Amino acid sequence: QVQLVESGGGLVQPGGSLRLSCTSSSRLRLNLQYRNVAWYRQASGKEREGIACIMATNGNSFYVDPVRGRFTISRDNANNTVYLQMDSLKPEDTATYYCASQTFCGVALSLWKTSAEIWGQGTQVTVSS
Repeated sequence: QVQLVESGGGLVQPGGSLRLSCTSSSRLRLNLQYRNVAWYRQASGKEREGIACIMATNGNSFYVDPVRGRFTISRDNANNTVYLQMDSLKPEDTATYYCASQTFCGVALSLWKTSAEIWGQGTQVTVSS
C-alpha cells in the first residue's frame, strides 16, 4: 500500500549532498508526527534494506553502519515531513530510496521491514561523476 510520497532524489557527484523528503499523500493525511518512520533503499538487483529510522515517541534515531555519520534523519512536524539528509555521497549509495511508516524503530534491524505498514513510491538517487 503506497501512501507516502518521497521527493528530492536526483543525480549527484561523489562527495555531494542530497536531502530527501517524505510526507503523507493528500488522500491519506497520515500524521507522521505520531509514527515511526524509516528510510530504506534498494539498489538494482539487491534486496530493499533499512538504513535509518526515527522514533515517534522521543525522536531517537538509528542508522546502519554504511550510512552512520553521513546521513541524518529528522522531522519537521509543522510540515508533516521526515527528511533524510545525505552527505559525502558515494557511488554505492546509488539506489531507489523509500520511506515507510512502521510499528517498530530500534536497534533490532531485522524487525524494521516486517513492521512497515505504509510505503512510498520511491525516489531515485544516482551518485556518479
